[in-house]
Amino acid sequence: MPPETHLAMTDFTTRIATLADERSVCAVLDASYSILMAPDYDPETLALALPLMCKANSTLLRSTTYYVAVTAEGDIIGCGGWTQERPGNGAIEPGLGHIRHFATHPDWTRCGVGRALMNVCDKTARTHGTTRFECYSSLSAKNFYTALGFSTRGPIDITLTPGCIFPSILMDRTL
Repeated sequence: MPPETHLAMTDFTTRIATLADERSVCAVLDASYSILMAPDYDPETLALALPLMCKANSTLLRSTTYYVAVTAEGDIIGCGGWTQERPGNGAIEPGLGHIRHFATHPDWTRCGVGRALMNVCDKTARTHGTTRFECYSSLSAKNFYTALGFSTRGPIDITLTPGCIFPSILMDRTL
């Protein structure tokens, strides 16, 4: 169905992601990040970062706190989740959850996909005693997270690999 005929929040469902979703999650990450981040990052940064960022994280896929949005036809059109472990170092702070690897296929932006995934994250995080979320937002996703009630704490640089620094924004929100 062409994107212009989608009815927000009614043409898809959300479910827990599995390892079997890896290829589809990679495709959504690639489509989303390569198109939606292009206005906010220089081509050199994206050339280094995207091959790393567009890989589905198998730990997240096994976590039961990572989700996909799926059309009635079975196509994955969005992904995202949360963990108690801080990205990068695995530290755990009681009550704090971390938003992880969110993406919506560009054909489905502004159709409620990201919001639906965040709603699932909110619900499950609360059942695990999480009272606050933190996320490392791309420059491109700042407005999305702001619309969901996140506040900007400041700029951060994420080291993806030695020599690959990805400018980001640290954001947080109380649940």
